[in-house]
Amino acid sequence: MATAMRSVQASTLAGRAASIAEVSTSAPTSLRCGWKQGVQLATGSFSASVPCRQLRIRPVAPRSAFGPPGGGGGGALTPELKEALDKYLSENKVVLFMKGNKSFPQCGFSNTCVQILNNLEVPYETVNILEDENLRQGMKLYSAWPTFPQLYIDGEFFGGCDITLDAYQSGELKELLEKAMLS
Repeated sequence: MATAMRSVQASTLAGRAASIAEVSTSAPTSLRCGWKQGVQLATGSFSASVPCRQLRIRPVAPRSAFGPPGGGGGGALTPELKEALDKYLSENKVVLFMKGNKSFPQCGFSNTCVQILNNLEVPYETVNILEDENLRQGMKLYSAWPTFPQLYIDGEFFGGCDITLDAYQSGELKELLEKAMLS
């Protein structure tokens, strides 16, 4: 039995628009995304307060680690950004630079890579490239790969969604990840 869904605008308690969420018309307090603050939902004549829920997500990397958000430079790969990326990739075995994060992918290709990594039950980190335009543009130069997501294993660029999917289907990705986890 399909539950009827409709989009509503969720507002913060302060009143400014925060996001668009889908709410079940049969259970108006069920949101398809997690909120860190309580929000008021207005669904026609029904209003319900959604209780606070804290997501248990380990921060991937502070935005400041990759330079100032939206700073100048036109997205060039600065020495500081390269150094920060090298350090972050050396500290984490598997990193997915993607649109969104593992809890809320914001693109179908990113979601595909998240599902693959989740299915393989490998620990991995994600970096949301949508939060910083300099990071997004710098990553394209760093990897010499123009699109996202970008998967790094053991500090080395592995590929985008298509390459990751092909390697997953062939079993190559599982073998490579097992080797990386042992090193």
